[in-house]
Amino acid sequence: MLLLDPTSDIPLVIQIVEGIAQAIDEQRLRPGAKLPSIRKFAEANGVSHFTVVEAYDRLVARGCLNAVPNAGFYVRGPLVEDSTGSEAPPEFDFDAHLLLHKVFQPLGMELRPGVGLLPEHWLDGEGLLRGLRSLAREEPTQFGNYGHSKGNPRLRGKLADRLGDAGVAASPEQILLTAGASQALDLAVRYLVQRGDPVLVDEPGYHNLFLNLRLQGAQLLGVPRSADGLDLDRLEQLAREHRPKVYFTQARLQSPTGGSLSLAAAHRLLQLAEKYDFLIVENDIYADLDPAGQLLLANLDQLARVIYIGSLSKVIAPALRTGFIAAHPELIEELVPLKMVSGLTSSELTETLALDILLQGRHRKHVKQLRDQLSEAHDSVARRLESAGLEIFHEPRAGLFLWARHRAVDDATLLASRAKEAKILLFPGQLFMPDGRSVPWMRFNVAHSLDERLYAFLSAQGEGYL
Repeated sequence: MLLLDPTSDIPLVIQIVEGIAQAIDEQRLRPGAKLPSIRKFAEANGVSHFTVVEAYDRLVARGCLNAVPNAGFYVRGPLVEDSTGSEAPPEFDFDAHLLLHKVFQPLGMELRPGVGLLPEHWLDGEGLLRGLRSLAREEPTQFGNYGHSKGNPRLRGKLADRLGDAGVAASPEQILLTAGASQALDLAVRYLVQRGDPVLVDEPGYHNLFLNLRLQGAQLLGVPRSADGLDLDRLEQLAREHRPKVYFTQARLQSPTGGSLSLAAAHRLLQLAEKYDFLIVENDIYADLDPAGQLLLANLDQLARVIYIGSLSKVIAPALRTGFIAAHPELIEELVPLKMVSGLTSSELTETLALDILLQGRHRKHVKQLRDQLSEAHDSVARRLESAGLEIFHEPRAGLFLWARHRAVDDATLLASRAKEAKILLFPGQLFMPDGRSVPWMRFNVAHSLDERLYAFLSAQGEGYL
């Protein structure tokens, strides 16, 4: 354990970096020595996982450590370089902080049925290529400066039209473009939540949001999700007892359950928001994947209490970091300085590219094809999971996710640990619980769950593993 001083003017990251570097220089840590995992180091030293991630990354960049994929961090030296093949047992903690840091890397896994992304060949590669060709014909000076503080005006106008088609009356001035929906959520969290605030969230819910709220010092209050809605009685109890200022939710095609609110549940939720005076942040990043055109909370509320978050990245390409917030005009004006402080303007280049793709006649066809592909995958994956011994929470037949549990396994985290030995990355339900407790449920992305090796592994799990 390092002697860290949280009251010092020296940031904790720097204290960790310099402390480990000094231990290496003084040979208290020798070449080949393995450092504690990110989770274990954070717990032992009373710091956040993000702090440890940043410190380890800096030490790797300095040349002090080697990051061995799926194994951990080692003091750099001949012993590490000669032995990466590996006498050290692989280590992988199913920890939401670590997954957030590493989820976009392969992690040595051949199958990743739990991830939240579409396969690359399902994305709008052709639309992206056409858009890039179109941009290449423009004058370079068009994209050489900072853009508008709220984002590209033409794209905001297009998004206002799309919201209007969905029944939400919003002007372009009520829309703030962001670097993906993640930045939009971050802005909402920083604007609405102070340390110690009680905050309502879905249970299970969006794990990236939970990390953000914990870093802000929020008290997370889980509202149980059902197949067609929420536990509204529990929601009212929490609202009455804790008087939260805000509820972060996904009304349709929710991650991880895939469920959507019924119209009755949506109306009741808005009534409770009015009665107990809390705002609702509606994270609707999977809107394009919904063929039913589910009614939005923003539609019923017309952005009075609802702050609406959307994304263009999910169906085009994750690299196209374009999200947005639609809200009451006064709230948007207050969010603009927060956006500018954290990242100045969003990318004019990216936003122009996104607009070009939306204006392409083929984009609607791409979205329709994607919905059809997902519908077919849902039917196939649900039947395969059941045949492999799993219980399905709900069958949405749209969107990315199924929420399922193996009938022979009580703790999905243990199953996920066994799966990694077969080079399969499962996302256990623990990651999606506000209190981080172990549960038997797991998230399956149907687009990434079509490989027979997954079902061979799941079918092999039996009573002997309990």
